Amino acid sequence: MAGRFSIRLTLSAVGVLVALGGTTTAAAAAVPDDPVSWRVPATPAEAASLARAGFDVAGTSQGVAYVIGDQSVAGQLRNRGYAPEFFDTVYKGVPQRAAGDTFYGGYRTVAAQEAHLAKVAAAHPDLATEYTIGQSWRKTQGKGGHDIKAICLTRKQDGDCTLSTKSPKPKFALMAQIHAREISTGELAWRWIDYLADGYGGDATATSILDTTEVWVVPISNPDGVDIVASGGNSPKLQRKNANTSRGNCGGTNIGIDLNRNSTFRWGADSNSPCAETYQGVSAGSEPEVQALEKLFRAIYPQQRGSGDNDPAPDTARGTMITLHSYGNDIIVPWGFTSDPAPNDAALRKLGAKFSDSNGYLVGTNAETVGYSTSGTTDDFTYGALGVASYTFEVGGQSGSCGGFLPRYSCVDSTFWPKNKGALITAAQSAAAPYRQ
Repeated sequence: MAGRFSIRLTLSAVGVLVALGGTTTAAAAAVPDDPVSWRVPATPAEAASLARAGFDVAGTSQGVAYVIGDQSVAGQLRNRGYAPEFFDTVYKGVPQRAAGDTFYGGYRTVAAQEAHLAKVAAAHPDLATEYTIGQSWRKTQGKGGHDIKAICLTRKQDGDCTLSTKSPKPKFALMAQIHAREISTGELAWRWIDYLADGYGGDATATSILDTTEVWVVPISNPDGVDIVASGGNSPKLQRKNANTSRGNCGGTNIGIDLNRNSTFRWGADSNSPCAETYQGVSAGSEPEVQALEKLFRAIYPQQRGSGDNDPAPDTARGTMITLHSYGNDIIVPWGFTSDPAPNDAALRKLGAKFSDSNGYLVGTNAETVGYSTSGTTDDFTYGALGVASYTFEVGGQSGSCGGFLPRYSCVDSTFWPKNKGALITAAQSAAAPYRQ
């Protein structure tokens, strides 16, 4: 393990050399079996075509696609006429051996997250209620897997945290790791839970939030996928999708359905290739994880918007929702499935700007941020079907030790939590009237 760590440090150092004008081939060749991020000159249409063809397009910027893969992937890109250049390492180095139910320097496993929710509920019975909202794909098949867990936090009074659309308090929902490899997001959910539960009665802001608002958290939305990621230990596997192996002859981390392309609202415009990272599944809401999430959201939020794409949620609509992803330092507003603005676009951007006051992220639509459209996403569902003011946060930068899918664990406390704590506070405080900020 120590030798592998030193090799990756060398690769990082070569990446610096590249930035200073060194050779990209030497950088990528340092660890030929490891995935890296390749910078590929490409138009948005070409980037979308690469994704549909099964390449792991992690993001785009103007005239560039960032593709994850090893040397063989770079060779496939060259065979298609592209000119990939080494951009950054995927593995950022692990300064210490992980202990207990952790991996890659401290990131929590699904078992640790489950134990944490149970511990918080037991320690704070006046504040916390734990729920099982559904099952993972593996569990539905009798192949291990997990229950999908949520927790509701509020200073409990009659009717609070009762899976009711008519409960008196407004609601803010936070969900994380629907894309399993986006590992910093589950840690942010953990810290948000602890901030509220441990801070009640001592921290004035946490106390005010729980006195007035229901806060719902799903820290691990894709537990089977997270199991696969964590099974790599200090070399986490880059599993994005769930663990459904019933479609296609896919291997490794290409198995599964992209749960953030499988929601029932405006599903159907993403990949039909089972091995692609954005494979949308055979039908809308086909996956048990998506069914669990949508059932929860329908249980706690009333339907507050008409069925037409241009029907706005009324100014009186309540509820906020943030789904945490990585990476890009973005706050993405609906719609994802179309470049047309959402009917509440101005109000969504205004509240997004208040989030950005804390984390400094760019506020915009898919086209203005990640550079590609998405169908069947969670935030389009909660906004489109229910009228909830909904956002995707892309946490972390494109490169560096705190960038990419697998940032160093220390980045959670040094960077991600300090930047996003205030934004989550604002989301909770805005749940009573998100469109009247």
